Amino acid sequence: MDRSNSPSAKFDARVVLLDWDGTLLDSYAADARAYAAMFRALEINWGEAELRRHYCPDWYEVYRAARIPREKWRKADRLWRAAYRRERPKLLPGAREVVHRLARRFRLGLVTSGSRDRVREQIDAFGFDELFAAFVFSEDAARKKPHPAPLHLALRRLDARAEECVYVGDAPEDIEMARRARVRPIGVLGPFPTADRIRAAGPDLLLESIRELPRHLRLANRG
Repeated sequence: MDRSNSPSAKFDARVVLLDWDGTLLDSYAADARAYAAMFRALEINWGEAELRRHYCPDWYEVYRAARIPREKWRKADRLWRAAYRRERPKLLPGAREVVHRLARRFRLGLVTSGSRDRVREQIDAFGFDELFAAFVFSEDAARKKPHPAPLHLALRRLDARAEECVYVGDAPEDIEMARRARVRPIGVLGPFPTADRIRAAGPDLLLESIRELPRHLRLANRG
């Protein structure tokens, strides 16, 4: 597979699969505040510097790094969710226009590590529900990113082949998941502390902004 960060690179696709947090939703500040509230409640001496250093879309990796005992993980989940409910993160600049533009040409799928209740509420609030043909939330697949299970499930739900899809995400786990599922990975730099690691992961294309995505995609002919 050719890799290119050329500003003129084009990807033929029929299906565009997208991550949510950090790719379409500007949610890092909300996430970080919810983590801070959870750490305080559990009396864990972590601030944003530690979170940035150890951030992972699989929040259980963060729990492990913070040495939260496994028997307290459910409590940690409850504390995080309670704090996050006070947050109202917005879409990243250009994200709304990009989703509407892509939906006119491609089938769209959302593959996220976020929980169904939280992400569904946000999708409905932004009026995106009818624009996506399939959703995969954290509860839907037996394994989390970077395991390919979430993307495999999305492909089944869309009755799509890996070679006719791209996956767009802002974390190195997104790039690894896509490669393991044989889906072409496109990276985008977002608000989460993952820029250096996603560059190192070497996506087929790395975007400075989600606004750039439509011009790199071309509707593939049906085979």
